[in-house]
Amino acid sequence: MLRIGLLGKPNSGKSTFFAAATGKDVKIADYPFTTIDPNVGIAYVSIECVCREFGVKDNPKNSVCIDGIRFIPVELWDVAGLVPGAWQGRGLGNKFLDDLRQADVLLHIVDASGRYDAEGKDLGKPGMWDPIEDIRFLEHELQRWFWQILKRNWTKFARRVEVEKKDLALSLAVILSGLNISEDKIRIAIEESKLDPEHPSSWSDEDILMFAGILRRVSKPIVVVANKMDIPVAEDNYKRMLKLGINAIPASALAEFILIKFVEKGVIKYIRGSSTFEVIDSNKITDKEKKLLEKIQELLDKWGSTGVQKAINHAVFDVKKMIAVYPVEDENKLTDKKGNVLPDVFLVPQGTTAKEFAGKIHSDLAKNFIYALDVRTKTKLSADYKLRHRDVIKIYAAARRK
Repeated sequence: MLRIGLLGKPNSGKSTFFAAATGKDVKIADYPFTTIDPNVGIAYVSIECVCREFGVKDNPKNSVCIDGIRFIPVELWDVAGLVPGAWQGRGLGNKFLDDLRQADVLLHIVDASGRYDAEGKDLGKPGMWDPIEDIRFLEHELQRWFWQILKRNWTKFARRVEVEKKDLALSLAVILSGLNISEDKIRIAIEESKLDPEHPSSWSDEDILMFAGILRRVSKPIVVVANKMDIPVAEDNYKRMLKLGINAIPASALAEFILIKFVEKGVIKYIRGSSTFEVIDSNKITDKEKKLLEKIQELLDKWGSTGVQKAINHAVFDVKKMIAVYPVEDENKLTDKKGNVLPDVFLVPQGTTAKEFAGKIHSDLAKNFIYALDVRTKTKLSADYKLRHRDVIKIYAAARRK
């Protein structure tokens, strides 16, 4: 399952974001290091389900469909708050960074209101801190973390690569295996760095630091979430982010959290990522709560959503370049062997072939692959056909030999 790392300084609102995205209760308090051990939960990316296109009522097994929106599970990790110097072990730095090792993509929750300093200490009111500094420091910390790992025994490592004429990317993949960084990502970083892969001993500390930054960006991309957009001063900071070329997602995790709680109480109907909600039982809410919901609707009207679902979708589909594919057993009824309609949908990287996808369902399907069928067009697809987002396919495979 795709893993998203949720990071940010203390009091950025990331624990609220986690609770809103997963529905899982976590410690939420106004002091640093509320989160010490990583909270792990299931969040969802959302797509327009194909059920309405085909005119069927689906019954998903590995996901959820609500009013024609399919929600596909991903793993969300909320780790300890990060403070400057974490790469040197300051605060909970070592634990924080270790918890991020297996993340595929990172969501940086930023307090766009600027109320808390670099260490998450309350400055008394919004606007007292520049949240852009938080973005810069986080990138610096992660770059230094990568640099520190690369620097360990670099001289000895580089000489061995040169003397034994080893492939640098392949050799680095062994060293960085604990960071869940693939060989192809390392090759991309080497190419972008324009450093000499045949003579790594010639790389200076500055070269390695530069390479570390590129490798971090390529292997563990960051999506900036400008949180607390319900606080007026946050809008100005968000606009400054955009002017600086920071592609931030405006969000209010608190608004999403409140809406989800009202859904759980049966007060409103709300689908994650929507621009509105419907009050279905006004007798269950007080006048104060009605005013709160009105304020949230104003926020939705302004920004289009609370931003929580948008941030997750952006991280998975736009940044990690994943696509969603539906496999079926019966191409006419869109069912599996048990008669479940459109039961499964899988997230796979862009460029995944039909045969590779077959292997993700079951290894035997890849071994005995004959062809795939595009259920929409009834077109036969070859083994090397590259799947598209929201494809619905049937895999044809030879019978297993006993």
